[in-house]
Amino acid sequence: MKPKKVYKLIVKYITSSISAKELDQLEIELKKPLNNQLFSDYIRLNYRIDRKMKSYDTEKSKRLLLDKIKKDKSHLERFKYRSVLKYAAIVILSMTLGYFVNENVTKDNPVKEFGPKENFITLEREDGNIQVISEDGTSEVIDSEGNVVGSQVGNQLVYTNGGKTGSGEPIYNTLHVPYGKHFELKLSDGSVAYLNSGSSLRYPVEFIIGKERRVYLTGEAFLEVAKDTDRPFILNAADLDIKVFGTKFNVSAYPEDQLKEVVLVEGSVGMYPGTELSDGGEGTLLVPGHKGSYDKAEGNITTEEVVTSIYTSWVNGVLVFRNMTFDNILKKLERHYDVNIVNNNAKLASAKFNASFGDMPIHKILDYFKGEYNIDYSVINEREIIVN
Repeated sequence: MKPKKVYKLIVKYITSSISAKELDQLEIELKKPLNNQLFSDYIRLNYRIDRKMKSYDTEKSKRLLLDKIKKDKSHLERFKYRSVLKYAAIVILSMTLGYFVNENVTKDNPVKEFGPKENFITLEREDGNIQVISEDGTSEVIDSEGNVVGSQVGNQLVYTNGGKTGSGEPIYNTLHVPYGKHFELKLSDGSVAYLNSGSSLRYPVEFIIGKERRVYLTGEAFLEVAKDTDRPFILNAADLDIKVFGTKFNVSAYPEDQLKEVVLVEGSVGMYPGTELSDGGEGTLLVPGHKGSYDKAEGNITTEEVVTSIYTSWVNGVLVFRNMTFDNILKKLERHYDVNIVNNNAKLASAKFNASFGDMPIHKILDYFKGEYNIDYSVINEREIIVN
């Protein structure tokens, strides 16, 4: 059985939606040696997030789950989340699979950053609870008081509260999209954000009347912002604020990239580095068809006219590289396919290429570079590639 199917069985068990037949399958699969590493990775990811735990015991955790499954076979029924908290060594992992953490686990026990091959989209509530999002499933988004504030069907999550609330401070959720995934999010004001691989968006469950609509992006997103002149929309990307009222634009702001790029398709936006927005600065205004690039090292913004479809094609699953260095191409391939690529050919690092690729396996793309430019590569395993 493929790892993804094993994962689904675990999540079905945790969420009490598993059948008796599937319970039998899960018990068998967890006893197979081939699933030991996958299970270990799940526990390790859970350990990374729940830093209160001092240690973990993979074998003990597996035995606990198998014992629990055996007991459940005799009286299969639905159970509430609270009732399974006592099985925290296993249950909590379903809420933390695939979650991206930017901190080191411990100095004494470094954890390899790959994790399991299958990464998972997660929704983190402000109270710290984490929900796994299955792209081929459905779920409801529940707030801390048990109210339904949104729903998920397939690769889209929609908040449907109308975006109008009274006074108070906004309550934030954070959507994490790992490498190899894309996801669509509709905010409560009707704005839509398409998140690219390796991206996170922190946003209010409800936008407050009379206050700006502020969200926080790490990674890349294409946004279609609903117009609201009373509540300007502010997207924060670390040391860069982007102010809009109603528009379509793309933002690429991965922490490891030197440049943060804003490409405007419709409307108008202002780019404000540092505290320029809060200080009342004029910012750098963009008009449609232009790109603004913020160099965080230099602290300056440059603008140029561009073909916007080159920067937004990823929304439709198309990779377009125009006058792009080989190093940057490899970065995008790593994010898109959730792989690690080591470039041992230093001469290629700054070489620039033009290419476009639709939905295809990564080896097809590498075969193209090999055939057209004599760039050789080798695959070490399913997740590591060496360019020679």
